[in-house]
Amino acid sequence: MNNNSKEKLVVEVVGAHNLMPKDGEGSSSPFVEVEFENQKQRTQVKYRDLNPVWNDKLVFHVNDVADLPYRTIEVNVFNERRSNSSRNFLGKVRVSGTSIAKQGEQMAQLYTLEKRSLFSHVRGEISLKLYLSQNEEVKQVTNSGGGGGVVLSGGGAAVSKKNKKMQQQGGNLVVPQQMGMGLQKQAHTKPVEPTPGDIKPVVITTVPGPVIPAAVPSGAHAGGGGGGFGGYSTGSSEYALKETSPHLGGTNKEKKNSTYDLVEQMQYLYVRILKAREISLFGGGEILAEVKLGNYKGFSKSVSLSNVEWNQVFAFSRDCIQSSVVEIFLKGKNKDDYLGVVWFDLNEVPKRVPPDSQLAPQWYRLEDKKGDKAKCGEIMVSIWFGTQADEAFSEAWHSKAANVHSDGLCSIKSKVYLSPKLWYLRVGVIEAQDVVLGDKRLSMNMVRYPELFVKVQVGNQVLRTRIASPTTSRSLSNPCWNEELIFVVAEPFEDYVLISVEDHLAPNGDELLARVALPVMNIERRLDDKPVISRWFNLDTHFSNLNESKVVMRFASRVHLRTSLEGGYHVFDESTMFSSDVRPTAKQLWKPHIGVLEVGILGATNLMPIKIKEGKGGSTDAYCVAKYGQKWVRTRTEVDSLAPKWNEQYTWEVFDPCTVISIAVFDNSHVDKNTVAGAGSRDTRIGKVRIRLSTLESDRVYTHAYPLLVLYPSGVKKMGELHLAVRFSSTNMFNVLHKYTMPLLPKMHYVQPLSVNQLDTLRYQAMNVVASRLSRAEPPLGREVVEYMLDHDSHMWSMRKSKANFLRLTNILAWFFAITRLLDSLRNWHKPVYSTVFLIAFIILVLFPELIIPCALLSMAAVGLWRYRSRPRYPPHMNTWLSYAESVNQDELDEEFDSFPTSRSAELVRMRYDRLRSLAGRIQTVVGDMATQSERFQALLSWRDPRATFLFVTFCLFAAFGFYLVPIRWVVSLSGMYYLRPPRFRNRLPSSAVSFLKRLPTNADSML
Repeated sequence: MNNNSKEKLVVEVVGAHNLMPKDGEGSSSPFVEVEFENQKQRTQVKYRDLNPVWNDKLVFHVNDVADLPYRTIEVNVFNERRSNSSRNFLGKVRVSGTSIAKQGEQMAQLYTLEKRSLFSHVRGEISLKLYLSQNEEVKQVTNSGGGGGVVLSGGGAAVSKKNKKMQQQGGNLVVPQQMGMGLQKQAHTKPVEPTPGDIKPVVITTVPGPVIPAAVPSGAHAGGGGGGFGGYSTGSSEYALKETSPHLGGTNKEKKNSTYDLVEQMQYLYVRILKAREISLFGGGEILAEVKLGNYKGFSKSVSLSNVEWNQVFAFSRDCIQSSVVEIFLKGKNKDDYLGVVWFDLNEVPKRVPPDSQLAPQWYRLEDKKGDKAKCGEIMVSIWFGTQADEAFSEAWHSKAANVHSDGLCSIKSKVYLSPKLWYLRVGVIEAQDVVLGDKRLSMNMVRYPELFVKVQVGNQVLRTRIASPTTSRSLSNPCWNEELIFVVAEPFEDYVLISVEDHLAPNGDELLARVALPVMNIERRLDDKPVISRWFNLDTHFSNLNESKVVMRFASRVHLRTSLEGGYHVFDESTMFSSDVRPTAKQLWKPHIGVLEVGILGATNLMPIKIKEGKGGSTDAYCVAKYGQKWVRTRTEVDSLAPKWNEQYTWEVFDPCTVISIAVFDNSHVDKNTVAGAGSRDTRIGKVRIRLSTLESDRVYTHAYPLLVLYPSGVKKMGELHLAVRFSSTNMFNVLHKYTMPLLPKMHYVQPLSVNQLDTLRYQAMNVVASRLSRAEPPLGREVVEYMLDHDSHMWSMRKSKANFLRLTNILAWFFAITRLLDSLRNWHKPVYSTVFLIAFIILVLFPELIIPCALLSMAAVGLWRYRSRPRYPPHMNTWLSYAESVNQDELDEEFDSFPTSRSAELVRMRYDRLRSLAGRIQTVVGDMATQSERFQALLSWRDPRATFLFVTFCLFAAFGFYLVPIRWVVSLSGMYYLRPPRFRNRLPSSAVSFLKRLPTNADSML
């Protein structure tokens, strides 16, 4: 925390009115607790007063004044219960940082107290003043009304037992000022100034407690109405999710459904220059237009005098306006003197609000240096004030990009990309006929059987069949494979399917015998599992010279193929865990969309410098990329900003709620040619956020700051925070709920399923196709961006991921272990009352078995309703504790970032191999123990141990007659009572059944 900031946030708690009585005697003893950026302060207690007046000033440190609009101030009112040193909730207020005024302009604002939960009983209002000040200090809470409070540190003088208990719970303690002065008088003979060791500010940093995965479900809201930003974290508070309160365009009810209601409105001055006429330039040449506003200058493209047309838009942010006049100069190329100028007073510029039509441009007469308008010609210009909702915003030249070279201008604009439509191409190679062997085999005097196989190539994808095995029913020239190969192709179909029959002569020597090329666009498209008709294709054997005309032959080799474009599958280009779209390829099979996803990309804060620029030091040119379904969006690049503000809003149609949107931040490496250090031509990743739509409530706006975390060989690092506003709106809730009962994937994935290895290979090929297509756009999306968004390395080995997955598994099994411990506690009668109740309930359920299923379902429903109170209020985010990123050691991270194949030294690889062998040995032991126990059950009837099998068969015969004669209810009841008998009637030795089972033989005796 930067405590050296001159400006401090002052929250003056004036008073409250009509509070709820909570002390049981018709009154309350209220006090106010204010929290801002992990700092907590509280006022004094007003005993037995439902209309208290405090007039207390609470002063807080401010990290970054420019970041205040994204922050919130939490104000909670409590009633102090003197009987048991606890407190009751009286109400809360959450104030946005946008309402903070400057000193001298503050006014008391009345806020209605809100509930913390559905069952809170709250009423009344509270009056607050919020402003920034440079005169206040955080050392002492001043008192303008005679009743302020000071804060004593944890190591101060002795106080009452209640205050000691509060001190232990909260770290720092707030007591009334009179008590603080009394303590000072006891310690000193005369009043002295408090020292920093005696009186400290009320700054309570939220420190996470120990994590108990079984007791604290992931994503649970910690505190309900409590502190901080209302976020939750199972790791460090630095990596926690923070709730924000930005001033969105749709905050007002009348603008709830407006176009840009999930972003903050940003004001811009737009200048559109269309063309000029009657322009004369001595000596001829090209001319250009220069737009100047204060220190900012924008230049148009150069045009010839014969066609003076630009049609370019310049956008100046209102924050950058340094002058009251905007000037437009007309100059010759590479000349300093201007031909004419026209200027506009900003006070006279109109304001345009979409959906108003665009402002009509007008002709303006240019002036020369002497002010003469007769000889300079005219220029057509339109100028207006607008927001980022203006149509000209995306294509405009922005004032903040004034230092970007011309080659990099195209790479900083916001764009929307569409992934190509991907198809699975299935090629079934059945057989070949009349294959003529090549001359290489004859020249090498080879007398063995030919090893014929088929190689199929589509673009950069190459697959081959197995070598045809010789059979007695077929000749060597008629091989049979009957094998299917699957490829990924994209529309528009420009590739050919190259099918060649080859002979394997040597490990690195294959001879091409014949081939055929099929255009992909002519292949049959299939939408279901109907069989495809196979066809014979003639093979071309004259391919030594491609320009040579084909020789007409009456005899030709043939190949039997079954080819089809599969439209019933969904082509995965991203990990199945984080898939954003599960629709089939064919549009005829799409169902109507069930909702709309709207994302407002507000900005980022506290970004780390990525590169070093000459004369500027560390800087970041950040832009954001979001991907959902086939639609990719890229925001504009904010040049030289560690706290960029994009405020761009995008919309996607949602076809399945159980999908994920991925949003990442990158540093643009194409902005500055003079980059000294950085990533070169590759854009550097800054962090990524995933949001699962099924975790979002319908029609609710989520405004949060997501931590941008990146894992480096040195450990996890927070690169900044990404501020988003997300809303999922459903058109029909019944359709959304019906989706949960439908199969996740299209029908063909279940009728003709693909293997896991096939899906992994095809996903890699699909990612390559998407990366190559998006790299051809303008501005291009780099391959490193596409790979990071599609999680290309999610399948790579990592010791950290293995431990994290094992930890996830143990968290799931912890529930079963807890039930086992509970049953063991009931069985051992640690709590006799609970054991007695459980035994009675067990006997009732056994005697009335029709109650078992209803009781089980009612119990689960009751647990679900009870947990509704502690449900997650916020979407999940990247969790460092769950990812095992904070406690991983350096060597495991170095192994994770190692290339494939490895590039490390032999000694290091040997050490890691030995460590992996040790870990695999433990897994091998566990798997062996599981196999041993399973084989003992099989040995009951295998007669491998004849005496044991004889005893078991005899027991089964007598038990069959016993169970036939005795009702099953009595058997289960007696068995349960025997299992739950008190420990005094129980033997510590294992039972006869367990001893019998452990004596059975296993196959471990036969293993080497």
